[in-house]
Amino acid sequence: MSVSVSQKLFAEALGTALLLTVVIGSGIMAERLAGGNAAVALLANTLTTVGGLYILIEVFGPVSGAHFNPAVSLVMAARGELPLPLLAPYVVVQLAGAMLGAWLAHAMFDMGIVQFSTKVRSGTGQWIAEAVATFGLLLVILRAPAARVAAMVAAYIGAAYWFTASTSFANPAAAFGRMFSDSFAGIAPASVPGFMLAELAGAGLALLVHRIWLGTPAAAEVPSPEARSKNV
Repeated sequence: MSVSVSQKLFAEALGTALLLTVVIGSGIMAERLAGGNAAVALLANTLTTVGGLYILIEVFGPVSGAHFNPAVSLVMAARGELPLPLLAPYVVVQLAGAMLGAWLAHAMFDMGIVQFSTKVRSGTGQWIAEAVATFGLLLVILRAPAARVAAMVAAYIGAAYWFTASTSFANPAAAFGRMFSDSFAGIAPASVPGFMLAELAGAGLALLVHRIWLGTPAAAEVPSPEARSKNV
């Protein structure tokens, strides 16, 4: 399928917007229904995100690679799988889409559209968690068999919601979008830079480990460039 640059950018913007709508909207619904039980709310948020992410990767992967994530786009550009002139436009539309996705979630739940989170997420443990979450995500993307990328990425993110202290944003666009929502899934604007830096560090380490210490997967298992580019 021949895909134009404008189609790729639209797919990245729409896919990222829908991803943030899934994450934030399910968080709002879960918090309302959980009766104050944070564990139940997080479980509902996790399961919804896993399902939504899998579907979005499958739908938008053939169009744009389904990055939805500046860290993924940066790694793919470093590998020559995303043309360098497209890197900045990809990042811009991902960030814009993330913000629009937060606003859409608010509109559906009759909340104030424009808001900022007051939920502080900071500290060494949180930053390490984001680096670990993003490291694992990129390693999955770089090494997963093509036919299983969507399922493996979704499953990894679902697991990382629970084994990381930060609940696994693993995505600078997600951190950016979630600061516009004073809800269960939000993050205070002051906490966003630390998350973004940790995520980019984790992505860079994953690329280094993939290239130097793990070697190239067997030929039969090497994903196509579009499939490897898929993500949250």
